[in-house]
Amino acid sequence: AYDLYPNPGCEALGAKYVELTELLGASDIISLHCPVTPQTYHLIDSQALEQIKPGVMLINTSRGALIDTKAVIEALKSRKIGYLGLDVYEQESDLFFEDLSNEVIQDDLFQRLLTFPNVLITGHQAFFTDNALHNIAQVTLSNITDFEQGHHCPNQINID
Repeated sequence: AYDLYPNPGCEALGAKYVELTELLGASDIISLHCPVTPQTYHLIDSQALEQIKPGVMLINTSRGALIDTKAVIEALKSRKIGYLGLDVYEQESDLFFEDLSNEVIQDDLFQRLLTFPNVLITGHQAFFTDNALHNIAQVTLSNITDFEQGHHCPNQINID
């Protein structure tokens, strides 16, 4: 595993943390699970893609800006990436959650991704399960109830 902030609890369970370059070079499947920060923006860029094993499967269900789409397209064209799965896309705000069936999509990078037979884009649907929606509703209602009744709200964000 790679993490900017290794978790001792995970290490206690047997997880081994390594440097990103080592992980990229050893992995058949790379799945991204992190927020976008200045340190993780375009975490997968042309330099990172030079380190990956040929034919790697790259999956991003976190945030679109973790991937440099132009660099990923080049890696797909050269077959450095064997398969790409995206539930997120860096410029997704104009594309996802809208029915664009009768529209011309103006995003050339997104259009290019759609031409590859080894690319699957699910458009922010990874969260869209009965269980996830139930949990979202339950936490939201619990937060509203806690706030209204003056109880401690475990999800409250204090802005100083």
